[in-house]
Amino acid sequence: MWQVVVPQRHGRPCGRPLQLSGDRSYDARRIVHWLQQYGIRSVIPPRRRCGMRKAGPVGYDAAAYRALNVVEGTIVCLKECRSVATWFEKLALNDRGFVHLAMIQRVVRILAPSTSLS
Repeated sequence: MWQVVVPQRHGRPCGRPLQLSGDRSYDARRIVHWLQQYGIRSVIPPRRRCGMRKAGPVGYDAAAYRALNVVEGTIVCLKECRSVATWFEKLALNDRGFVHLAMIQRVVRILAPSTSLS
C-alpha cells in the first residue's frame, strides 16, 4: 500500500516580511512610518500630488511593484474557476489541489483555444 506524505509547516510563519507591496492608495504617512519602524521595505508608489511631501519624494522599487501585477493577474485567472473563487473546500490540501487543477485548465485553454473546456 502506497502512502503519500506532504510535508507541512505547522503554526504561524516566523518573522516579518522583508517588503510590502501596495497600490498608490496605501501611500499614507502612518503606513510608511509603521513599515519603516519595523524594518519592512515599502514598495508603494507615491501618490500623484501637486506638492511634494515635507520629507521629499519617496523612492520605490519599480521592478518589485511590477511583480505585484503578475500576482494580481494570476489571482484573477484563478477566480475564473468557481470552486477556487468560492472556497468550497475546508482542507488546505484539497484547496491547493483545486488551484493546481485551475492552473492546468488555464494552460490547456491557452494552448488549445479552439476546444471548449467548460
